[in-house]
Amino acid sequence: MEHIQLKNGTRTAYKTAGNGPETLLFLHGFCGSSAYWDKLAPLLPQFRLILPDLRGHGGSTGKEEPHTMEMFAEDLALFAEALELPPFHLFGHSLGGYVTLAFAEKYPGKLASFGLIHSTPFPDDEAARANRDKSAESIRQNGMEPFIRGLVPRLFAPGSLSARQDDAELAKKIGLATDPKAAILTLKGMRDRSNRLHVLEESKVPVLLVAGDADQIVPASKTFAADGPHVQQVLLEGVGHMGMLEAPEKMAEAIARFVRKEFS
Repeated sequence: MEHIQLKNGTRTAYKTAGNGPETLLFLHGFCGSSAYWDKLAPLLPQFRLILPDLRGHGGSTGKEEPHTMEMFAEDLALFAEALELPPFHLFGHSLGGYVTLAFAEKYPGKLASFGLIHSTPFPDDEAARANRDKSAESIRQNGMEPFIRGLVPRLFAPGSLSARQDDAELAKKIGLATDPKAAILTLKGMRDRSNRLHVLEESKVPVLLVAGDADQIVPASKTFAADGPHVQQVLLEGVGHMGMLEAPEKMAEAIARFVRKEFS
């Protein structure tokens, strides 16, 4: 794990893997970390991979202010600047997808392409916003353990948890290591995020949308919100919200095929 201090005072932890002319950057989901990609990364050795921890997650620090999607995007822009990255391919899982859209909206010139993985451009509806507040209050009162214990089973395809105990334990371990204050601040940021469907529809660069047909968090219909000649849609069968753990080979194949098709 490497670390870099950004101009805005935050400290970003990140991993690198692979080697190739195309740079792929992956953003994990809420209460996750770069370790979410540990199964996927070795399957894409032909690309240069960069795997950061978002602020307040994993080994990255944050500040005590709402972690808006725009703020995460600014972190990423400063991170890319510090590493002197050329235009790169950005793939965001869940929360990471919300950040990806905010980044694509504000910094389109920094991207060669982008993708949403088990994510959506749509904002929270009223019920989801209320659940964010409920989750934040639960963490405030009881810490991370009850929240993560309730969340992890929903991350995987129904009925598959008994066969995925190692993956579930990994997700739980990563989640429990998340700073509770950062989790609460991130919940507020997700609750108040904007509708960014137009970013998908109007993108000037290729877009990849990856969904699981058994996702209990973000249904495939909400991921496949846009279509067109610049959009590729991939549905992973029998997969929940954690395709990078549940079906890493299929996900790696979809990503490699997308990048090769557009940039070979």
